[in-house]
Amino acid sequence: MLDQNKISKDTMWEATVTCNPEYDGKFFYAIKTTGIFCRPSCKSKTPKYKNVSYFFDAANAQKAGYRPCKRCRPDLKIKKYDPLESIIEDTKRIIENNYRKNIHLIDIASDVGVSPFYLNRLFKDRTGYTPRMFLEKARIEQAKELLLTTTLNSTEVGYQVGYISISSFYNAFKRSTGLTPSQFQANYVETTTE
Repeated sequence: MLDQNKISKDTMWEATVTCNPEYDGKFFYAIKTTGIFCRPSCKSKTPKYKNVSYFFDAANAQKAGYRPCKRCRPDLKIKKYDPLESIIEDTKRIIENNYRKNIHLIDIASDVGVSPFYLNRLFKDRTGYTPRMFLEKARIEQAKELLLTTTLNSTEVGYQVGYISISSFYNAFKRSTGLTPSQFQANYVETTTE
């Protein structure tokens, strides 16, 4: 546990106001008017200085009668908590488990509890892909696996991984690999027989 004398109250206040994640795990702040305690990085509304108390561990904040913030989850035994990470992970899991189906952004967004616009933007910011691009990536990875490990032809593989239109499958495959499915299989055979 951190010694209270090592961090000044001014430093803790500055970290609270600026939502500084560097101080997460080093102290917690509690708001007298709401009865809630938070991590310094919490993006909740900035409290008034006179209403803030500081604690050096979550247990003491709870003993003092404060309840953990639902946004920053200071009660979890992890140093940093990113509530948006669960949205990203849930979205990936939904896509990876349902890539064969005709899934839509609106349905995924509903499942993870955000708007389609917000999910699209957040997912792209965090992964570099939109959910649609991630779906295509998952489908193409599975298609490559099927092309190399089964006797299915390209058309069958396209349908197997969720494409309704074979031309869409061919275009997506070529966009991702630079090769047609047949060329991909041929290249693999050539490299394994050399």
